[in-house]
Amino acid sequence: MERPEPELIRQSWRVVSRSPLEHGTVLFARLFDLEPDLLPLFQYNCRQFSSPEDCLSSPEFLDHIRKVMLVIDAAVTNVEDLSSLEEYLAGLGRKHRAVGVKLSSFSTVGESLLYMLEKCLGSAFTPAVRAAWSRLYGAVVQAMSRGWDGE
Repeated sequence: MERPEPELIRQSWRVVSRSPLEHGTVLFARLFDLEPDLLPLFQYNCRQFSSPEDCLSSPEFLDHIRKVMLVIDAAVTNVEDLSSLEEYLAGLGRKHRAVGVKLSSFSTVGESLLYMLEKCLGSAFTPAVRAAWSRLYGAVVQAMSRGWDGE
């Protein structure tokens, strides 16, 4: 019998969350491969990164990776009641919009998330797991997209 979706999400995330920084780095390396134009959005102390590698090894960016993984962790924890995160996610959307992130870039982030999960889980990344994560990520982005409302 197919396990219900929340269980698939929790089970697969358990594997990832053992080393969030490592897997988060895979996610962002993939993101910069797919959408190199996002790199200039990440500036700390007005310093522009010369390459994705330069960015991925900076302490400030590693901190950003940790935060992103914590947001995913919160979504997994609240997978059966994402509405409890709605205000938080809308605020996160507003923050991203303020620094010039386009809502459309989040579909590339979604692709990068699925890529990371596939690399991490291997054969355990079944079509059912992929579909469950696609739905969860879609719901998170929908909540975040409220931060772009009224543009």
